[in-house]
Amino acid sequence: MGNRVAREDYEWVYTDQPHADRRKDILAKYPEIKTLMGPDPRLKWIVCMMVIIQFLAFYLVKDLDWKWVLFWTYAFGSCINHSMTLAIHEISHNTAFGNNRAMWNRWFAMFANLPIGLPYSASFKRYHLDHHRYLGGDGVDVDIPTEFEGWFFCTRFRKFVWIILQPLFYAIRPLCINPKPITSLELANVAVQLSFNVALYWLCGAKPVVYMMAGSLLGMGLHPISGHFIAEHYMFLKGHETYSYYGSLNLLTFNVGYHNEHHDFPSIPGRRLPMVKKIASEYYDDLPHYTSWVKVLYDFIMDDQLSPYSRVKRRLTGDVKQE
Repeated sequence: MGNRVAREDYEWVYTDQPHADRRKDILAKYPEIKTLMGPDPRLKWIVCMMVIIQFLAFYLVKDLDWKWVLFWTYAFGSCINHSMTLAIHEISHNTAFGNNRAMWNRWFAMFANLPIGLPYSASFKRYHLDHHRYLGGDGVDVDIPTEFEGWFFCTRFRKFVWIILQPLFYAIRPLCINPKPITSLELANVAVQLSFNVALYWLCGAKPVVYMMAGSLLGMGLHPISGHFIAEHYMFLKGHETYSYYGSLNLLTFNVGYHNEHHDFPSIPGRRLPMVKKIASEYYDDLPHYTSWVKVLYDFIMDDQLSPYSRVKRRLTGDVKQE
């Protein structure tokens, strides 16, 4: 468990990300893919159902023994809350109400944020769109681990700890890599979320609050679903910076596993991404992909060639327009 990782730096490249060119080629050959773009009318109803389920869970856990609160937090609450973060990811691409109702999407994301407990939906959108536009961009893409993460989490045990602490690092990275002025929507997100958290504590006590907050932290840490954090862009194979996952957990995660397809066509809702792969199969079938997020986590920890440094990074030139 003490073996040190061989990597001492990111994988620096001097080419553009592959997604723009592949999107152009696919659309030239299969223009019908444009019909898949636009909002998913089911998304808002699925999100409302998930929020209601968590509200019901808050009520049900308030009188349980603490051991059962903790059990259901990891066994159920963490799954729902991580799934809800990926619903917010979907909403950040305006797939709930469409581009013509952008603010509806922003406020709906705050509603979806309520059962998570941590106010992040407004900030997530700002940084996530930069991640798409400037994938791997030095000083812009906050999905890339910091120098400290790459330097310190360099053994199997430390990588294991790093995975547990994923929520912490995702929260502090923007402040270290690309801090932005706070917007009124972010302040509104914080005010709405804190008001909800206080109301939940006042109405139901501490146990639902622990169930909510711990569920979010556990679900985005050492959890099978959190394998997608590693699977999406960590360079398991040299020359490939985005990977798809075609396993059953896509059913709980709005098809976020179809990640090459998502970066090629970010305006297509997750529900329709399998149709992209089916139509343009020759562009995706030969790309490396995964069928198990649990195996991704295991391989990342145990492979001494992999670390937080295992990311493709590029220096941006020209006019960088951020959200």
